[in-house]
Amino acid sequence: MNNLDLLTAITVFVLSGLVGIEVISKVPATLHTPLMSGSNSVHGIVVIGAMLIVAESHTWLGYVLAFVAMAFGAMNVVGGYVVTDRMLEMFKAKPAAQKNQSAEQNQKEEV
Repeated sequence: MNNLDLLTAITVFVLSGLVGIEVISKVPATLHTPLMSGSNSVHGIVVIGAMLIVAESHTWLGYVLAFVAMAFGAMNVVGGYVVTDRMLEMFKAKPAAQKNQSAEQNQKEEV
């Protein structure tokens, strides 16, 4: 990798970070968690990138970096789906039997 390739890679990294900050800062707080939990699956790209690092690397440092990238990427993907599942559970209707029990308990508490 020559100096021009490194400069191009750093420039793309910095610009993508600035664009990401700008886009995320415009999202209202009420939508931030649902959007981010769904978009965490994009970290699958990080896992693929880590696999490419392993394929091209022949040093222990490359293997360690690839392992760390794969571990964090996989944790973020799984965590995103867990958060999304928990949010969707909040919107499910309660079964009728459970509603009746809750109503009976509320009536007993009032008396």
